[in-house]
Amino acid sequence: MTATTITPAHKIVRHDPWYVRVPLIAFAVLFLGIMVIGPLVNVFTQGFALGVGVVASAMQHPDAVHALKLTLIASVCAVVGNLTFGLAAAWSIARFRFPGKVVLNSLIDLPFSVSPVIAGLIFVLIFGAYGFVGPLVFGETRIDIIFALPGIMLATTFVTVPFIARELIPVMEALGPEEEEAARTLGASAWQMFWRVTLPNIKWGLLYGVLLCNARAIGEFGAVSVVSGKLAGRTDTLPIHIEKLYQGFGAVQTASAFAIAALLCGLALLTLLIKTFLEWKSKQQLCEVAKTEMPMAA
Repeated sequence: MTATTITPAHKIVRHDPWYVRVPLIAFAVLFLGIMVIGPLVNVFTQGFALGVGVVASAMQHPDAVHALKLTLIASVCAVVGNLTFGLAAAWSIARFRFPGKVVLNSLIDLPFSVSPVIAGLIFVLIFGAYGFVGPLVFGETRIDIIFALPGIMLATTFVTVPFIARELIPVMEALGPEEEEAARTLGASAWQMFWRVTLPNIKWGLLYGVLLCNARAIGEFGAVSVVSGKLAGRTDTLPIHIEKLYQGFGAVQTASAFAIAALLCGLALLTLLIKTFLEWKSKQQLCEVAKTEMPMAA
């Protein structure tokens, strides 16, 4: 019998005619330039239009500093909450069979389909002064949810729910439970199995999900603007602070708005670089898994 050589899918070359390739590539590049690169360049140009001094002054303003701190606190809380939920949801969906599994898998994507403004209104209806729950009162201690930090944390966590879970579920399904079962058979405890087997296998997908979750949390505007009340120096996040500066009068305020927007764009570009690296590492890991499984299947 003659041995059959299987060519990997990524090495198959399709020779499409030039009149198909050139227009498609040109359209993709043109669209990307108009919709992404052009606005990005404009943000940096407008931000530095009045000089570096205006940029430094805008970033050192007390309201801007407070908005940055609040944004970072909300994003960290959202990442921690969604990291816990994402691990639990991905493990449950990839490893177990239970009633309602399809429903759980579908509900994870709900924040993608619900408008952030509506999400913010939902929290107002629940935790507002006249909501179903209202402010939490423990004896003489009153904890305000709406127009306070807890509301911002809840809204930010809600809109970022799918990111970590959606990255982990396919990774854990592709890896399979074989290594975990082998570790348990050899006497490893549940924590030892998680730290020494599961976590090293999913680390790149996990970091990728955390990165996307953090990027979305930092840039969230709609839901946060509803639950925060936009109180200057108290509940303003960076996107809300940018909006207020842009709506103000004067060239300095406009330049300050673009300067802080340039800061967010810089964080977005850094996120893009890290995202590209994590995608490469994740694909490399999945390819290694596929190579180890091919001899077993043969």
